[in-house]
Amino acid sequence: MSTSFKKLGWREMPIGGAIIEPGNSINRPTGDWRVFKPVINQDKCVRCYLCWVFCPEPAIKILDKPYKTASGREWKITFEVDYAFCKGCGICVEECPVKAIDFVEEVK
Repeated sequence: MSTSFKKLGWREMPIGGAIIEPGNSINRPTGDWRVFKPVINQDKCVRCYLCWVFCPEPAIKILDKPYKTASGREWKITFEVDYAFCKGCGICVEECPVKAIDFVEEVK
């Protein structure tokens, strides 16, 4: 397989989008597909992992990054969206049981 094919973005892929090399999605950022993007409110988030579980990309990252909420609650992890790969599908927004994820219009 040619090296140039591995560097193609989704717009340059052949019609049909054939993926002939397993695990190569990391080479094809898809974040520019979005019209709306999810924004996680860390103060509302209860770290239930549902956004991470349901994200089809997965564009939700779990970071070993402590976070202290405004109310004083301390968490050892933080969830963040990797916007290079988030397609803006909104599944995380719908699945969040505490509505800690807002869907906001993408401004480019």
